[in-house]
Amino acid sequence: MSWLLLKIQANDANAETLSDALMDLGALSVSIEDANAETLAEQAIFGEPGDPPPGIWHQNVVTAMLESDADIQQLLTALEHATDIQGFSYSTEVIEEQDWVRLTQSQFEPIPITSKLWIVPTWHEAPTPDAINIVLDPGLAFGTGSHPTTHLCLEWLTQQTSLQKVLDYGCGSGILAIAAKKLGATEVTGVDIDPQAIVASRYNAQNNQVDIAFYDSNAYLHEAYDIVVANILSSALMVLAPVIAKSCKTGGKIALSGILDTQQDALAEQYSEWFEVHPPVIKDGWVLLTGTKK
Repeated sequence: MSWLLLKIQANDANAETLSDALMDLGALSVSIEDANAETLAEQAIFGEPGDPPPGIWHQNVVTAMLESDADIQQLLTALEHATDIQGFSYSTEVIEEQDWVRLTQSQFEPIPITSKLWIVPTWHEAPTPDAINIVLDPGLAFGTGSHPTTHLCLEWLTQQTSLQKVLDYGCGSGILAIAAKKLGATEVTGVDIDPQAIVASRYNAQNNQVDIAFYDSNAYLHEAYDIVVANILSSALMVLAPVIAKSCKTGGKIALSGILDTQQDALAEQYSEWFEVHPPVIKDGWVLLTGTKK
């Protein structure tokens, strides 16, 4: 079985109109993508950091998946009438049926954090069985080990000589909490504002056979921890500084990420009220800030 892809050049003023109209005209699915994706002109617009502009990309490709025998010219004529947009620039592509699960899985390989810590998808064998292997699949909650911020936090955790009571604030998938527990922490707690993150974290902890308490932030009882890690948005790190500081014992350590190089000075100044802030560690433009509680 095969399908036909219709790819129409669009802009930020008409992409959503075209998308809605194509669905109304019987497209099986429609997506909007940056026309300059994977080029130097790629436009980052979603999510932190950098407070990107709202909306969609300036130049877009609207892709409609159609039945293989769809009449493209008839569809384009109907699309012109439905949108009052004339003269589409478009291309078509035939896509054959594939094993989409296997294709998706093939994009995710085991990730080495250090020689002794790996992130391993469930469909892979651990490359280094004697290492600490965290079993984790890509999912809805943030944190698979592939992003530089997660990698920085994980690497930092492996460098700590004593992991006792650890808090993962903004736990996402639970990856940092799970790593802390597998690295020898005696007690680990994860907190997140997103209920889906709590569900994902509990599932991942069970899958890794580790005992970790995960809480919605509204139900979290503030305690003092030896180590607090927070890999969240820099804007959230700014607002939550007093809470994170309160959660860390005197002499305890913090590790903060989700920070761009251009944001590190503001974060360091904010946290210097409670912590002796250490020199930053930078990876691919992302920063890990660490500190010791005064």
